[in-house]
Amino acid sequence: MTTQDADQLREAVRARYAEAARSVQAPCCGPAGATEGVFGRTLYGEDVSAAVPEGALAVSLGCGNPTLLADLRPGEVVLDLGSGGGIDVLLSARRVAPDGFAYGLDMTPEMLELARRNQTEAGVTNAEFLAGTIEAVPLPDRSVDVIISNCVVNLSADKPTVFREAFRVLRPGGRVAISDVVMRRALPDSLQRLVGLWTGCIAGALPEDDYRRELELAGFVEVEISPTNVYDRDRLARMVQEVSESAEAPSADDLEATIAALDGAVMSAYIRAAKPGL
Repeated sequence: MTTQDADQLREAVRARYAEAARSVQAPCCGPAGATEGVFGRTLYGEDVSAAVPEGALAVSLGCGNPTLLADLRPGEVVLDLGSGGGIDVLLSARRVAPDGFAYGLDMTPEMLELARRNQTEAGVTNAEFLAGTIEAVPLPDRSVDVIISNCVVNLSADKPTVFREAFRVLRPGGRVAISDVVMRRALPDSLQRLVGLWTGCIAGALPEDDYRRELELAGFVEVEISPTNVYDRDRLARMVQEVSESAEAPSADDLEATIAALDGAVMSAYIRAAKPGL
């Protein structure tokens, strides 16, 4: 992928998530992409839902609950890559309180505005939302104990850089706990080039073996990838339909062929890894 292609993809992702942030502010509207049972608020239990503002839940576009996967402890410093409306940052901040801290990083101004408003509503003081990309984290080396992310790494056009940045900002012995979309097999090139499927969290997903290899090349050890949900044809059909209005999505004639190509190939997974200690 060329630099120009990567820049265009980043802008497409930014535009889609800006729309999601704006939609949660409008009455009677839910965010684009929150497919029931695949992405969004249904992945959090009722006790969790009660602990954060409605605005954070309504715009949740994740594919898991990385705050539980990370086994956060009081006093730790946490970074959420692609923090969106802030749900995982706010939950993390509560778990690492009183002496810990949670950072959220997002490139979409509308999401940052929404997350900061949700933080104020929740009364969480040990958190901060930063503007930036997950390929260039605006934090010092060795400043974070835990990195979490919820269905965002798959949206990056430069995943090796994402993993190197995660390794850089982690302290020795730090750990990664990611929920992400992962491919069980590689997609045809024709589908990988469709921006609509990238922004829909499908085309940019790495095959499982590639995901493991890129983390290890960045320096991580103890890499574990645990499938949590293989998407069936009904779910894939809904996901593809959600991006079908995009000019870059498959045409109506190609929808069935696209779903057939994706059938059995797309899964959500929990990814764990560690940075070696001193």
